[in-house]
Amino acid sequence: MTNFIYLSPNFPANHWNFCHHLKNNGINVLGIGDADYSSLTDDLKNSLNEYYKVSSLENYDEVFRAVAYLTYKHGKIDWLESNNEYWLERDAKLRTEFNITTGFHVEDMEKVKFKSKMKDSYRKAGIPVARYHMVDNFDNCKAFIEEVGYPVVAKPDNGVGASDTHKIRCEDDLKNFFETKLDVQYIMEEFITGEVQTYDAIVNSKGEPIFENGNVTLADLMETVSKNGNSALYERSILPEDILEAGRATVKAFKVKSRMVHFEFFRLTKDQYLGKKGDIVALEVNMRPSGGISPTMMNWANGTDVYEIWADMIAYDKTDKECVSKEVCAFASRRDGRSFKLSPEEVREKYASVLKQEGRVEEALSGAMANYMFIANFPTEEEARAFVIDVLTETENQE
Repeated sequence: MTNFIYLSPNFPANHWNFCHHLKNNGINVLGIGDADYSSLTDDLKNSLNEYYKVSSLENYDEVFRAVAYLTYKHGKIDWLESNNEYWLERDAKLRTEFNITTGFHVEDMEKVKFKSKMKDSYRKAGIPVARYHMVDNFDNCKAFIEEVGYPVVAKPDNGVGASDTHKIRCEDDLKNFFETKLDVQYIMEEFITGEVQTYDAIVNSKGEPIFENGNVTLADLMETVSKNGNSALYERSILPEDILEAGRATVKAFKVKSRMVHFEFFRLTKDQYLGKKGDIVALEVNMRPSGGISPTMMNWANGTDVYEIWADMIAYDKTDKECVSKEVCAFASRRDGRSFKLSPEEVREKYASVLKQEGRVEEALSGAMANYMFIANFPTEEEARAFVIDVLTETENQE
């Protein structure tokens, strides 16, 4: 029997679905987490063959001992995954030390976790990348800015998502950045005016995508309805040809195998140094599924089950699961403490026929994804954008 260790199977909450379909495919699913077993949902409990609790997933020695114990009890481990950006390097170290040959090892991490190293592979894929400077001292950074112009963006070279990202608009911002930045390596890049669009795929052991999808983050649209941290995106089942080409080229350039991936690109919204309006520019690669509830949104957009497709890739290296619809699934999430033109009741009434889900965003994800979400399906991107505006337009007077 194939032995699969799933790290942190309870977070995000929807990840129990990955475990469920692995078990359905006859795989021995072994969970390691720091939540009490009694706190796990029944769905997750029923999806695991065994669960090993550690006091903290941050404690590498304790997690190492958990893997060693499960290896002793069940035999050699064939797969180890968390499908979580935060644990990618932990996953790779454990695979390396336990000789688990499926998935990235320690030596692979530089090119997939460090934003500066990603650029080499993007160039191999023929995709333009932003000019950059590795942050060292004030004078050298100022010289770089004199070359590319304000604003610039500074963020940890090895970071998760958009955390600790600084938009530097003037010299005072630059001084403040140096006074407050953390003691980590930062990368500074020219600012790109564009909309973030993604290529999401499940890739088999031959490097062939067996499922493709993408999302659009509506940052520019957010500026029209709020500047106070609401969140919006939509999943689309039909991708533009240039995103498909860029995504597939990136899969080859990074030599992706046996993974679900989330690749981010800018579509330029005006002519600039890197290209003309509408061109595609590389942002970064994420060697894991799109975050939060996005996989479930992919299901609704495509009329399929990506959790099952992923588990089929693990078990069979292929899938017979089909996509039976081609729609757009929109996510609009409100920040607590704001006042909106439409009440929740009015949103429910107006979109009753297309609303898929509403509710609180998991606390750990709310920093980026706000607090209360509405999710709905539409035939077109235009209708999805209109829904977002409807849900997130605020009243004029805010406290």
